[in-house]
Amino acid sequence: MPDDLVSLHVWRIPRRFVGSAMLRMAFGRRHRPGVRFAKFLGTGTGLTFGPGDSDLTRWAAISVSDGPVRFPGWDAIAVAQVRLDLEPLVSRGKWSGREPFRPTGAKSGGPILALTRARLRPARALTFWNAIPPVVRELDAAPGLLARFGIGEAPIGWQGTVSVWRSATDLTAFAYRQPEHRAAIARTPVDRWYAEELFARFAVRQISGDRSVLGWSAAERERT
Repeated sequence: MPDDLVSLHVWRIPRRFVGSAMLRMAFGRRHRPGVRFAKFLGTGTGLTFGPGDSDLTRWAAISVSDGPVRFPGWDAIAVAQVRLDLEPLVSRGKWSGREPFRPTGAKSGGPILALTRARLRPARALTFWNAIPPVVRELDAAPGLLARFGIGEAPIGWQGTVSVWRSATDLTAFAYRQPEHRAAIARTPVDRWYAEELFARFAVRQISGDRSVLGWSAAERERT
């Protein structure tokens, strides 16, 4: 089996190009040779992860391919951009009915990216959003968190999160030892928030470009 190249591309654009970005989201999903899976994504600030958290000046794409993928149209309207090359370590669930990431079984001693993606059940969305604020407060204080932001294929109901951590130990400490986050995990099968969900962890193998697009502070950029 050939190795997949998983890449997360993130662009910062001027406000005057927001309309252009929305058109690219709507009509830019053509098949690309060598690309097995790709999604264009809007983003949120990561401050609330709720429906009012959108950041219209930052857009993203995730791709799974057999080689480097370029998005020249997005590059042309961006004032800053960054690409993270990722190796899947763990992936559970489906995205649009597919299992896009094939874990390699490798270990990582460096930075880890966690990705969640879910399609909310409309009748359960309000209870889901009400459960988020306590988790966000824990995330704000989590040791080892380098960057975080929301992602979505649509403004409401199709959403997820991206977070980058200094190590797998830091991510695990947040995911399973913080009480509010543990409570949210326990509620998931009971409250049945999701019609479809996916959780994946990746080793960050390379970062190319401007890390501030991810929301990293200057201090964190210097440390890493």
